[in-house]
Amino acid sequence: MRRSIFSATAVALGAALALTACSSGDSGSGDKPSTPSAAATTDAPKLTGTLTIWTDETRIDVFKKLGQEYQQQSGVKVSVVQKASADIRADFVKQEPTGQGPDIIIGAHDWTGQLVTNGTVQPIELGDKASEFSPVTVSAFTYDGQVYGVPYAIENIALVRNNKLADSTPDSLDALIAQGKQIEAKDSKVKYPFVVQQGKDGDPYHLYPLQTSFGAPVFKQNDDGSYTDTIAMGGDNGHKFAEYLAKLGKAGVLDTAIDSQKATDAFSKGQTPYIITGPWNTPAFKKAGLDITVLPVPSAGGEKSNPFVGVQGAFISAKAQNPIVANDFVTNFLGSEAVQTELYTAGQRMPALTAAADKVDDPIIKGFTAAAGTTPMPSIPAMDSVWAFWGTTEAQIISGSAKNPDSAWDTMIKNIQAAIDKSKG
Repeated sequence: MRRSIFSATAVALGAALALTACSSGDSGSGDKPSTPSAAATTDAPKLTGTLTIWTDETRIDVFKKLGQEYQQQSGVKVSVVQKASADIRADFVKQEPTGQGPDIIIGAHDWTGQLVTNGTVQPIELGDKASEFSPVTVSAFTYDGQVYGVPYAIENIALVRNNKLADSTPDSLDALIAQGKQIEAKDSKVKYPFVVQQGKDGDPYHLYPLQTSFGAPVFKQNDDGSYTDTIAMGGDNGHKFAEYLAKLGKAGVLDTAIDSQKATDAFSKGQTPYIITGPWNTPAFKKAGLDITVLPVPSAGGEKSNPFVGVQGAFISAKAQNPIVANDFVTNFLGSEAVQTELYTAGQRMPALTAAADKVDDPIIKGFTAAAGTTPMPSIPAMDSVWAFWGTTEAQIISGSAKNPDSAWDTMIKNIQAAIDKSKG
């Protein structure tokens, strides 16, 4: 069970909510803020002290700039510290209980379960502001009914088409593969009907849209969209997906020899009309001079394909030295239209804030968003027990080393369940 987080910081957060109502800080919306009453001006506490923020090497430049902007606006001294992306979460979990960690950590929503169960982050009361964000971005940071992060960006995979090789796309994956084979037969440069990265250890993340189209989501969800730790990808629907992987592997359509680099290179060189990938690869495609369109992944099993949605945001430490300022930074500053737009410009990910997202006119980014769906990556601790078994099993089925795909899938489910049970003690 989640450790309860009741401390002096919770009281401070209540004060912070009062502060957000009367703060005249820049909302980034371009609207002139209303003039506060004399009473509000007198009663509102002035932001003081220091604020420490941890982020990784991919975001250090933009967050240093944002830290300077906030410091100039608020008078609070901001220190933005770079941590290695491979270490930042583990370092935070280790240092936070000692009081030596940051006030704020920037990271992915799927950290939420681990951070909450370790008691290292505190809830954030978004109140009415929650409605200003895309619903999936708020639900992504929600755990046991409480919000633990302020979202700023969203990303997911989709189908990317080389418009020089194909000017239309079928609605089903089988029809897409057939189309791709026709293109391959006519153009000696084309070597693959479509590509999706795998590698020797598999890549269930990139195959998940296909899996969900068979009605085999990884975990069952509650009515509010939150995840349970009940595995939902077993049974007949799981078997159908496993058999489909075996079929595509035998036909050479899926190949464990095609890793991330090989898939990206094949698409960039015009060797395939389609790739399933994310927005992190589109700059390379543009640099290669490709004319591309981003589309939803076609269904393989008859149901809608739903990729995992990833959300980036900010958590507040349970031992934040300055919780009022931390809450103001993540809710009012980071949650403003101007700052979300600035983060979009730097990272080329769709903003979580609807007002900022509505102004994005890049058809590629809009294409990824249209393909996103409403399924955030599970952030529950049980997800940590899934990845290795899941990827290895899919790789074995695709490569043909697992002679019976149904049996291999059933063994995977048993192994995942045993790992989840073990993690609970």
